[in-house]
Amino acid sequence: MTTPVLPRLKLPLGVQNLREIREGGHYYVDKSGMAVDLIEAGKYYFLSRPRRFGKSLLVDTLKELFEGNRALFTGLAAESRWDWSKPHPVIRISFSSGSGPQGRLLAQRIRENLRVNRVALGLPLPAGLPEEDLAGNFADLIRQAHQSRGERAVVLVDEYDKPMLDHLTDPAVAQTQRDMLSELYGTLKDCDEHLRFVFLTGVSKFSKVSLFSGLNNLTDITLDARWSALCGYTDEDIDTVFAPELPGLDRDEIRRWYNGYNWLGTGVYNPYDVLNLFQKRVFGAYWFETGTPSFLVKLLAERKVFLPRLQALHTNAALLSSFDVDRIAPEALLFQAGYLTIHDVRQPVLGKWMYTLGYPNREVEASLNEVLLPEYGVQGDAEAQERLTTILQRGALDELETLIRALFASIPSDWYRSNPLAGFEGHYASVFYSHFAALGLDVRVEDATSHGRIDMAVLYAEQVFLFEFKVVDRQATGEALKQIKDRGYADKYRARSEPIHLVGIEFGKTERNVVGFQVETLGS
Repeated sequence: MTTPVLPRLKLPLGVQNLREIREGGHYYVDKSGMAVDLIEAGKYYFLSRPRRFGKSLLVDTLKELFEGNRALFTGLAAESRWDWSKPHPVIRISFSSGSGPQGRLLAQRIRENLRVNRVALGLPLPAGLPEEDLAGNFADLIRQAHQSRGERAVVLVDEYDKPMLDHLTDPAVAQTQRDMLSELYGTLKDCDEHLRFVFLTGVSKFSKVSLFSGLNNLTDITLDARWSALCGYTDEDIDTVFAPELPGLDRDEIRRWYNGYNWLGTGVYNPYDVLNLFQKRVFGAYWFETGTPSFLVKLLAERKVFLPRLQALHTNAALLSSFDVDRIAPEALLFQAGYLTIHDVRQPVLGKWMYTLGYPNREVEASLNEVLLPEYGVQGDAEAQERLTTILQRGALDELETLIRALFASIPSDWYRSNPLAGFEGHYASVFYSHFAALGLDVRVEDATSHGRIDMAVLYAEQVFLFEFKVVDRQATGEALKQIKDRGYADKYRARSEPIHLVGIEFGKTERNVVGFQVETLGS
């Protein structure tokens, strides 16, 4: 008996409208059951997820549910679980268009949102309220929606934070945007009797004190395991819903490149990456290339972030939440924007949670390190990168020394004079690590063994490369290679039956280059 071949459907790339997906013959990953679960579990919610992760489609799904458009849910999980006899008036607000230069258009954007919703609900303009009273007009809209329909209103806010994120490089403007939005969102608590459900979503999780001080009944589900897969595709989704797209693609590579996002529950893939892969049939950094802010890159350089540390960054819940226009922790920004995700969580003290963050997948690690290299003084060199992979394939480590010396020699002296990273000892290891990681190689930083942690391990071309780094004043001491051997770092990899190359590298502060490069190879 042969398994029937499922037909290929349209890929919903860029489609954020449930009706278009369901009526247009597109693939659809059914999130409607989780949406019903969410609605039944509470009333006021906030969810943070990276850009292009399906947040707008989720908001649209909630809208169609509350408006009672049953035909769109035929055969879906919500069809038999939802009360279709009681449609609710839905107020949907989106700030996807931002707030214009210097944030001057935010008040206009708010007024446009309120007007569009009034027209959609057939409601008259408020009497006696000045147009400038945005919060008052919002509250009036909610009350009128309830009174006109006989059912309490639903408020859905998409990209709630974009007016602030667009101006992070100008804190004064961003703060003005934040204060205006804080007043608007604070209106929701005063309208509680008129509201059935409230859902706000965006990329960042701004401090409750700064943005939601007037809405302290908002439940943050960003790190709630039950809703980890509310946006994004799971492994099961890839293997079932998108089964017709898999032939001809390496399933393990799809997982390595695009899976790995986790918010304490089920891990997910970024939908934008997966859909682009299925359409173009080649692997690429699709999500990353849609907009990595230069602000983020500069912030990491200014804070002298030790790049290898990003593979396993330890932090706590308070730091992940301490994001505001005038207080931006790099860890919080990297996590909320989707460049890092949760790898592990533990509770060393009752009530105190510690998280280990790391790159979600190969796409993000390779792409982020590639754009960071210029901030560390190294310009992109495709030819040098190709030589590096060739050298590793052949195990020609004498050539690796020459390549690395040339890499550091290429950093202009002016860069050392004007850059805050110049006196940072981690600069050397960061450049070395990022050069490898930018190639998408299997790079493992501070890899734990029973005898200690290896600075860097690279598994490539059926070989193992173990690197230990030291920074010395002038002359090499041989301590880097000695440490690898004395601590038996190679023991962890002997079972692979592959050649193991031990590489001790010493960087000289004065020379600003490699002053010691020792290699020893253990046979397979």
